Order: sequence, then C-alpha cells, then structure tokens
Amino acid sequence: MERPFEENALPEDGPAPPGVDAEIGAHLPAEPPESAVGRLESQLRESQDRYLRLAAEYDNFRKRIAKERIELTDRAQAALVLKLTDILDDVDRIAASDPSSTGPALLEAITLVDKKLRKELEAAGLERLDPVGQAFDPKIHEAVSVLPPPTPDKDHSVAATFQVGFRFKGNLVRPARVQVYSSEGHA
Repeated sequence: MERPFEENALPEDGPAPPGVDAEIGAHLPAEPPESAVGRLESQLRESQDRYLRLAAEYDNFRKRIAKERIELTDRAQAALVLKLTDILDDVDRIAASDPSSTGPALLEAITLVDKKLRKELEAAGLERLDPVGQAFDPKIHEAVSVLPPPTPDKDHSVAATFQVGFRFKGNLVRPARVQVYSSEGHA
C-alpha cells in the first residue's frame, strides 16, 4: 500500500535527517550540544530541588501529624482524669470518715482502692497539687478565702487547701482551691 505524497515526508526505513522530527516530519532548529547540556543540567537541578522540598514538606507533615496525635491522646486522657478527680475526692472523704460509722474492714478496703488508683494515675502522669505552705500562684491555685498572715514571711502563701488540684502530664486539669495569707485589705 502506497502512502500519498506528503510534504516533508520521511522514508520509512531510514533515520530522520538532522533538524527533522521523525513523528511530525517538521523541521526543528538544531540546539547546540553545549546549550542542551546546560538546559538539561538546569532542569535536573530544578527537579532535584523540587524533590528535596517535597521530601522536607512530607517529613514536616508526618512530624506534625504525630505530634497532633499525641496531643489529642493527652487531651482525651486529661478529660478522663478530670472526671476521676471527683471520685478521688469522694474516696478521700470516705477514708477520712470515722471508722466506727463505716466499719474498719470497709474503710481499709477503700483505703487500698484509693492507693492503687492513685498509683496508677500517677504512673499515667497525674500530679496532685496540695500547696499548703507554698507561695500562692494564681496560675495553679484558686484563692477562695483570705486570712491575715500570722507573720510577715507568710504573706501571699497558702494557708490551707480546700480542694487539691491536679496536673496531668504537665498541664493543669484542676486548680487547687486554697485559703491564702494576705496582708492586703487587713489593717
């Protein structure tokens, strides 16, 4: 089968002459080898740079996702711990009650449960805040009552703790509710 005559047609069995694209049969200007090498090296550098930037971006994304996952887990655990702090308060009240009204065996059982629960929560990252005698810190303490200081060196220190506070993995989940010595307002 013969092909119809086409302008710039190439013979089927021979290589294309220089400057002619074999697929479209068009004449293209020839690029000098030095400029072709330079152009290709530039393209290679750009491709390598894009690859390195993409790899760094992916690595940063992976690290950010891992950090967010840890933070989300910590927040979920902190929410659970916050719910358990009320239970700990109730157990403290029972443990502090009169053994004759609750029975010594029940009181001992509750005390053992309290110790085990606290041990596990401390191992998970819970820290109890009972700041009696420490300097008042509004970041972790909530002043609910004020007393005049017995001595000047006790000014702005915690006199009593009404409700202990808790910190979980370094984050405050509940401030300690305290009574504070303060000379301000007392003459």
